[in-house]
Amino acid sequence: MSISGILFMLILGAVAGFVARFLVPGRDPMGFVATVVLGIVGSFVGGFLASLIFDGDLKLRTSSWIGSIVGAVIALLVWRMINGRKATA
Repeated sequence: MSISGILFMLILGAVAGFVARFLVPGRDPMGFVATVVLGIVGSFVGGFLASLIFDGDLKLRTSSWIGSIVGAVIALLVWRMINGRKATA
């Protein structure tokens, strides 16, 4: 993974975090930084896997965008599950 690939995933992750928050209904008490971090986690997991599976490298392609957004949505849902358990405990 090159430096440009990592930088690409960071930028894509920030955007994917906001798209995930838009796509998943409900309120989340997380701010700007938490949304960006959530998107970056999703971007690295989902985008990296999608790029390698479908394209073989890390470049700006549809599969990396979709993978990043799906990864961010999954990360958001996991975040909600973890916070939901803490609130009820």
